[in-house]
Amino acid sequence: MAISTASPRFTAQATALPATETTEDLAARPAEDIPDRLFWTRRFSLTTRILAVNVLIVALLAGGLFFLDTYRKQLIAERFKLARSEVEIIGNALAEAPSSEHAALLARIGAEQELRLRTFGALGRLQTDSFVVGEPSFTFAEDSDDAFSARVAQWMDRTVDFLVGAPPVPPYYPAADRPDINNPATKPEFPEIFVAEQAGSGTVMLRYAPDRTPVITAAAPYGPQGETLLSVRNASDITQSVRAARQTLLVLLALSILASVQLSLFLARTIVQPLRMLARAAARVRLGRDREVVVPRLPERGDEIGMLARALSDMTSALREKIDAGEAFAADVSHELKNPLASLRSALETMDNIDDPELRAQLLDLAHQDVRRIDRLITEIADASRVDAELSRATFVPVDLFALAEGVLGGRTAASRIGEERHLSFEVESAPTSATMVMGDPARLERVVENLVDNAASFSPPEGRVVIRFAERADMVEMTVTDDGPGVAPENRERIFERFHSDRPGDEHFGKHSGLGLAIARSIVRGHDGTLEVQGRDDGESGAVMAIVLPALNPE
Repeated sequence: MAISTASPRFTAQATALPATETTEDLAARPAEDIPDRLFWTRRFSLTTRILAVNVLIVALLAGGLFFLDTYRKQLIAERFKLARSEVEIIGNALAEAPSSEHAALLARIGAEQELRLRTFGALGRLQTDSFVVGEPSFTFAEDSDDAFSARVAQWMDRTVDFLVGAPPVPPYYPAADRPDINNPATKPEFPEIFVAEQAGSGTVMLRYAPDRTPVITAAAPYGPQGETLLSVRNASDITQSVRAARQTLLVLLALSILASVQLSLFLARTIVQPLRMLARAAARVRLGRDREVVVPRLPERGDEIGMLARALSDMTSALREKIDAGEAFAADVSHELKNPLASLRSALETMDNIDDPELRAQLLDLAHQDVRRIDRLITEIADASRVDAELSRATFVPVDLFALAEGVLGGRTAASRIGEERHLSFEVESAPTSATMVMGDPARLERVVENLVDNAASFSPPEGRVVIRFAERADMVEMTVTDDGPGVAPENRERIFERFHSDRPGDEHFGKHSGLGLAIARSIVRGHDGTLEVQGRDDGESGAVMAIVLPALNPE
């Protein structure tokens, strides 16, 4: 047996990217091939729909609150401009009118404009009050039969102010309105008077009345002696407008909540109904009462429910295939074990009736062969049954297939024994590391290479060659084992991977091969997300090519 190393030349082939798939194409694909992303076609994802239903109410509430706050600020800002303009105009009128007419002028303007007008002297004493010299043009609301609704409205006002973060507004104390002309404490109740005196122009402030209606006060200097005019307006219409707008928004919010409830029920129905349907199908599959239970794939749904349905359908199909494969495997095992057992039984029974020592020795040797065959069958059957379970627990590590192949050819294997008998040569053509490195279980991949090399050696003629080559195919690694044997007919290229299939050369003794080697090799390769196929030789010569394709090691 000879082992040599050569340097091949290979060309990496580019792979074409698949065309864009539709939702229907996606639905028809197995669940493991469905990418973990959502297609924005006719359906939105469940996350989007749930968020939309839940965020809708919050967004409407937040938008309504900020709208009310902005609306109220705009109304108050307009009244501020009006109050400043009014107090300056009235102050100019007082400055031009004789002092004897001030009281009548203030009473008339206050009644017409619904203002309370007061003048203060330089020393801060109250001089004239339109509510004293004339009839009050407004009064603050007091408790009435509708006190509960008023308290609810005030509570809602405070709640809205808190939610939007409105700055605190000082209260308007009724004590400041007592008609005491000689009360020296009246002026300090209104700091805007001092601000107006210092600024020399009108100034405006906002307060809240006991019923939380806005009280807008404006002050402006007007006389040569340092007199100051103060106007007070109870802008209750602002509160009424804001509360009316809030009532409208509450109605809209109630309608939105109703719509949200309907949407939630519809969304729940679109989620719950298919889930119940899938649960019932899964229960029937679990109970095993109906083998032909069809788990719906829901191809019209491109969301997570559809992905779940297709995954369950594929899982059910895979389970059925596993069950069928297990039943077939058990039947094959029974059949394969019966043959050597029957032969062993026949040999032992015949020995009882034969006295010829030579014939008895032949029968005893045959019995030993049958025992070895049974032992080999049991060992390989155990290996075949454990492949999937062991791969599911295995930890994949970087594996160099080139070093693995050299190790197999350098060891004492069935291939080496056959090679010595037939004078075979074994070659491993060198290749770049990128064409030999994969992620996998080293022991299992070594078993694959050993099985393929043993298979190639068993079919090779005397003086034949077994060559292992490597090639890089895009993001895959290809390893081929080529022999000089008779090859495999195209119609048998899948059958040779079936369990217990054995089509050996005529010069080999019956029972030396279990027919499980290639089946085990393919199971291991598939457990590594790869493929194992048999091909014909490209050079037209007689022989077979066993091709393994595995995902290449990601350098990252």
